[in-house]
Amino acid sequence: MTIRFADPRAQYLAHQASLDDAMRRVVESGRYLSGEEVRSLEEEFAAYLDVDHAVGVASGTDALELALRACDIGAGDEVVTVSQTAVATVAAIARAGATPVLVDVDLEYYTIDPVQLRSALGPKTKAIVPVHLYGQPADMDAVCTVAREMGVKVIEDCAQAHGAKWDERRVGTLGDVGCFSFYPTKNLGALGDAGMVVSDDHAIAERVRTLREYGWNPQRESVLVGGVSRMDELQAAILRVKLPRLDDDNARRIALAAQYEEELAELPLRRPGVRAGARHVFHLYVVQEEQRDAMIKHLAEHDVHAGIHYRQAVHQQSAYRQGIRLASDMSVTERLVDRVVSLPMYPELTDEQMRIIVGAVSSFYNR
Repeated sequence: MTIRFADPRAQYLAHQASLDDAMRRVVESGRYLSGEEVRSLEEEFAAYLDVDHAVGVASGTDALELALRACDIGAGDEVVTVSQTAVATVAAIARAGATPVLVDVDLEYYTIDPVQLRSALGPKTKAIVPVHLYGQPADMDAVCTVAREMGVKVIEDCAQAHGAKWDERRVGTLGDVGCFSFYPTKNLGALGDAGMVVSDDHAIAERVRTLREYGWNPQRESVLVGGVSRMDELQAAILRVKLPRLDDDNARRIALAAQYEEELAELPLRRPGVRAGARHVFHLYVVQEEQRDAMIKHLAEHDVHAGIHYRQAVHQQSAYRQGIRLASDMSVTERLVDRVVSLPMYPELTDEQMRIIVGAVSSFYNR
C-alpha cells in the first residue's frame, strides 16, 4: 500500500466515532450555517490562541482577503509577502485589489528574508504578510520591528502553522491579524474548506464579520460591499472534535521530524532547520535534493508518495508575471523550487511506515 505524504483519511479513522457523532449532531439539528457549532468553535479557537476574537470563514484564502479588506487595504496599496508560498497568499492580496510585492526567503528556514523585507517597503506599503511556511514561524521579531517603524499592518498567514509558537506565543497572535486555513491536510483540518481570522482588534474582527456575509449589519442591511464566506456548521463541528487533540498531534509531528533528522543525518540531502526560539510544527517535512525528480520516482517505486511544495514560485506562474512588484534577487526561492521534496508527514504515520520511508530514501543514495 502506498504511503502518502499526507493522509487526512487516516485521521478520520483514528477519531471516527467522535467525528461521526459530531456530524450526526449537526445533521439532526437542522441548522447547517451560522449556528452554535461555528460560534462555539470561534470561542474555543480564540481561547486556544489566547486572542480576543476569532471569526469563522469559508476558507484560508478568504480569511486573508477579508483580513486585508477589514484593514482598509485595496486598490492603490501594496502588500509585501513571499513568492515561496501557496498561491493562495498572493491570490488573496490580488483579490483584495492591492498590489503584491514579492520578496525572497532565507535558505535555512524558508521564511521571509528580513533584509529584503525592509528594502521592499515603500510609500504605498500598507501591510506585510509573513508566511509561517511548512509549520516554521517566520522571524516575527524582525517583521514586527519593521512594521512598527513603517506604520504598516502585519497579517500573519498561519495556514500551515496551527499551534506553532514564536517566543512562546502562538502564531496568529503576534501581528495585527492572523489567518488560518482548515483545509483537510492541515495540522488542524476539516473535511472540506474552512478558515478563520483572529485578532485582538475588536474593530477589525467586527469588520470581518460584516464582510463575510454580504456586508450586513444586525438588521441585514448591507452597510459594506461584502460577499459570502460562511463556515458551515458541519466543518465547525468536525474541527471542535479535533482542536483538543491538536497539541498532541503536533507533538507527534515533532517526534517524527526528530526521527527523520536522526535517520537521514548521514545522507547528502539538506534537511529543514528549526529557528531558535520557535516551535516548528512540521505541517510538512521538506528536504532539498538536486536530483529531485529522480528521488521522487525512486520513492514511488518503493510505494512512498512524496510531494513538491512548490514546483513553481508564485512569480513564475503566468497569472502573476504581471501586476506584481518583485525584489531584484529571488535566487533562494528559485533554487528551492527546483529542489524541495516533501516526505510523508502526518500524526498517524506508524513506526513501520517510517522504517519503509527512511529505507527508501537511504536506498536512493546507495543504488
